[in-house]
Amino acid sequence: MPKLNVNIDLVARLRELRKTPYPDLLQAADIVEAAGAEGITVHLRQDRRHIQDADLPALRKHIKTRLNLEMANTEEMINIALDVKPDMVSLVPEHPNEVTTTGGLDVVANEDAIKASTAKLKAAGIHVSYFIDADEAQIDASKRCGAQSVELCTAEYSDARLAEKQFEEFEKIANGARHAASLGLLVNVGHGLDYRNTTMLASLPEVEDFNTGHAIIIQAVFDGLHKAVADMVKLVKG
Repeated sequence: MPKLNVNIDLVARLRELRKTPYPDLLQAADIVEAAGAEGITVHLRQDRRHIQDADLPALRKHIKTRLNLEMANTEEMINIALDVKPDMVSLVPEHPNEVTTTGGLDVVANEDAIKASTAKLKAAGIHVSYFIDADEAQIDASKRCGAQSVELCTAEYSDARLAEKQFEEFEKIANGARHAASLGLLVNVGHGLDYRNTTMLASLPEVEDFNTGHAIIIQAVFDGLHKAVADMVKLVKG
């Protein structure tokens, strides 16, 4: 049965906009877990635009499910992961001026560095995953480097507005999932998944985990807004 990991970066981003202590990430994690999610995902970016270093040990200690830490393959980030010891580290590409991650990690071009980091993380008992495009060469390189999971990038699939294009991207992901599973890799998917496009991917028997968050937090603005406003009205009116 597939599991849902909810990315709560956007909650942290709202907090960082005004450097307030709220919204509280731990409260967000509690709600996410109570609603049935089986993992919390956060991305500690090098520019610290949302998740902060202090969030990691707090989440590590507090959450009851699994902590998946997304991060770039840098010495600084590897050392942080070795200190915090999340359940899983997902190595992702990172560019300074991007709004969000724009594609998969190029494992083929960086095998030596990725393999070395993977060995360190696995030696510490941390499950290692790579966020990659559904490309056979990248999947093969991931296996060579020692990854235990691959998270297939669903950006092109999620962005497709024409049914024909979406099905074409779906087929790429399906083929990639089958190939990764045949190599003994666990298969996850993520990036841009929402209430419109997740169902088709849920039909893939190889997929273990779904990683998404932006669409969930945005939907919460509407589904949870009524109570938030009503509670404030009560406070204002005494």
